[in-house]
Amino acid sequence: MTLPPKVTDRAFARLKEICEATGEQKALRVAVEGGGCSGFQYDIRLDDPAGDDLILEQDGAQVLVDAVSLPFLQNAVIDYTEELIGARFVIQNPNATSSCGCGTSFSI
Repeated sequence: MTLPPKVTDRAFARLKEICEATGEQKALRVAVEGGGCSGFQYDIRLDDPAGDDLILEQDGAQVLVDAVSLPFLQNAVIDYTEELIGARFVIQNPNATSSCGCGTSFSI
């Protein structure tokens, strides 16, 4: 059984903070594109919903996944992490067979 991606409470909370700081109510788009070091790469940006998007919502914060990217993100976890090297949204993807050290490129 395939499941849509899960968004952690921490990722939703950080997205809400970003929207409050910018004064804009944008959603976080998580997409998969061809390219990168390993064949596919994540495109994570603030955006507005489109007609074919899966919308994951919590406390007014929204995460969007387009229909083309959805199969690549089945059962994935979208999180937010703060480390010494910086803070960023990260994706833990069980579908990826390998990934690049940059954390945004993967292969299936």
